[in-house]
Amino acid sequence: MSKSKVSKTIISIMDGSFLNTENVVKNLPFMLFVMGLGIMYIANSYYSEKTILSISRTGNDLKELRSEYITGKSELMTKSKQSEVAKLAAQNGLKESVEPPKKIIITE
Repeated sequence: MSKSKVSKTIISIMDGSFLNTENVVKNLPFMLFVMGLGIMYIANSYYSEKTILSISRTGNDLKELRSEYITGKSELMTKSKQSEVAKLAAQNGLKESVEPPKKIIITE
């Protein structure tokens, strides 16, 4: 660009003459396209922030559920030990059998 063309462009921007109706009408489709892209960019950023927040919440829920699972599993393992079952059975008046089970054989 020549020096005079650059200076004319700067002067037209400063005094507002670049906004005459002829230039605006000529560039209206491009301006609408640029505004549409801007709106889509803003909407995309809001959507991505919402998605990131949702992923973060889901990760926190997963960690909480995993800890509940591990806690429940350890409690079940503790309560299902033979010694713990024998204690609970003794509290209900049941005694642990000391004789091995007998096999029943039916002959026909």
